[in-house]
Amino acid sequence: MKIQLRLLPGAISDLFAQVSTSGKITLADRYGLMAALLEESLTQEERDSIERLIRSVRRGRLKIVDEISAI
Repeated sequence: MKIQLRLLPGAISDLFAQVSTSGKITLADRYGLMAALLEESLTQEERDSIERLIRSVRRGRLKIVDEISAI
Protein backbone atom coordinates (compact mmCIF):
# COMPACT_ATOMS: atom_id res chain seq x y z
CA MET A 1 0.00 0.00 0.00
CA LYS A 2 1.50 3.32 -1.09
CA ILE A 3 0.65 6.37 1.01
CA GLN A 4 0.30 9.51 -1.05
CA LEU A 5 1.01 12.91 0.47
CA ARG A 6 -0.92 15.96 -0.66
CA LEU A 7 0.22 19.44 0.22
CA LEU A 8 -2.23 22.26 0.60
CA PRO A 9 -2.22 24.57 -2.41
CA GLY A 10 0.20 27.42 -1.77
CA ALA A 11 1.84 25.64 1.18
CA ILE A 12 5.37 26.06 -0.18
CA SER A 13 4.96 29.75 -1.00
CA ASP A 14 3.43 30.38 2.46
CA LEU A 15 6.26 28.48 4.12
CA PHE A 16 8.84 30.39 2.06
CA ALA A 17 7.30 33.75 3.02
CA GLN A 18 7.03 32.85 6.72
CA VAL A 19 10.62 31.55 6.94
CA SER A 20 12.00 34.51 5.00
CA THR A 21 10.22 36.93 7.35
CA SER A 22 11.20 35.22 10.60
CA GLY A 23 14.73 34.23 9.56
CA LYS A 24 14.17 30.85 11.23
CA ILE A 25 13.29 27.36 10.07
CA THR A 26 11.38 25.58 12.82
CA LEU A 27 10.87 21.88 13.40
CA ALA A 28 7.40 22.10 11.83
CA ASP A 29 8.87 23.91 8.81
CA ARG A 30 11.45 21.14 8.37
CA TYR A 31 8.76 18.47 8.46
CA GLY A 32 6.77 20.48 5.91
CA LEU A 33 9.81 20.68 3.63
CA MET A 34 10.42 16.96 4.03
CA ALA A 35 6.82 16.20 3.06
CA ALA A 36 7.10 18.58 0.11
CA LEU A 37 10.22 16.87 -1.16
CA LEU A 38 8.37 13.55 -1.09
CA GLU A 39 5.57 15.08 -3.17
CA GLU A 40 5.87 13.95 -6.76
CA SER A 41 3.84 16.77 -8.26
CA LEU A 42 5.79 19.84 -7.14
CA THR A 43 5.96 22.63 -9.66
CA GLN A 44 9.32 23.98 -10.78
CA GLU A 45 8.57 27.19 -8.87
CA GLU A 46 8.03 25.19 -5.66
CA ARG A 47 11.26 23.24 -6.21
CA ASP A 48 13.12 26.52 -6.78
CA SER A 49 11.72 27.95 -3.53
CA ILE A 50 12.88 24.90 -1.59
CA GLU A 51 16.34 25.19 -3.18
CA ARG A 52 16.51 28.88 -2.18
CA LEU A 53 15.65 27.98 1.42
CA ILE A 54 18.33 25.28 1.51
CA ARG A 55 20.92 27.69 0.06
CA SER A 56 19.98 30.31 2.66
CA VAL A 57 20.53 27.80 5.47
CA ARG A 58 23.89 26.74 4.04
CA ARG A 59 25.01 30.38 3.78
CA GLY A 60 23.90 31.13 7.33
CA ARG A 61 21.12 33.52 6.36
CA LEU A 62 18.47 31.35 8.02
CA LYS A 63 18.74 29.86 11.48
CA ILE A 64 17.58 26.31 12.24
CA VAL A 65 15.69 26.21 15.56
CA ASP A 66 14.12 23.37 17.52
CA GLU A 67 10.95 25.33 18.20
CA ILE A 68 7.67 23.91 16.92
CA SER A 69 6.50 27.25 15.55
CA ALA A 70 8.01 30.70 15.01
CA ILE A 71 4.74 32.32 16.15
